[in-house]
Amino acid sequence: MFSKIQRTAFPPIKKPMMVWDGKCGFCRYWISRWKSKTGNNIDYRTFQEVAEMYNDIPLKEFKKASRLIETNGSIYSGPDSAFRSFNYFEKKDTRWHRWYTRYTWFTWLSDHSYNFIAKNRSLMFTLTKLCFGKNPKTIRPYWILWLLVLFAALYFLAQLL
Repeated sequence: MFSKIQRTAFPPIKKPMMVWDGKCGFCRYWISRWKSKTGNNIDYRTFQEVAEMYNDIPLKEFKKASRLIETNGSIYSGPDSAFRSFNYFEKKDTRWHRWYTRYTWFTWLSDHSYNFIAKNRSLMFTLTKLCFGKNPKTIRPYWILWLLVLFAALYFLAQLL
């Protein structure tokens, strides 16, 4: 499980910075999506580029989870980094971060889901492309089609039994 690091003594100066794993296809897909939603409100950098600037954050922690580092030094880790970044979308959405900080069941579910995804990145990247398409900037709701196929298969299987 990733560690939740609260603060850094080396905050970015101009705008928040999302730090992510540049070698992860799943991460690259979703960062591309977020970039299209946040415009220039967040600086996106890989940990491979900036880890040495943050000697108060262990490299192993950068490898485990994304980090949103705000200009006041606050750090949001893992799913909370994603949820907090929604605050910087052109169409601001604060509810996910609010749920994460308010409801322990949502925090637990989010953290464990994130941890599962992080440990199975290549599989999750394949599933992401199957469910949402290959272009993160124009997501297609293919997951609806897959759900319909699954329900149809379960229905026909139930009829046979």
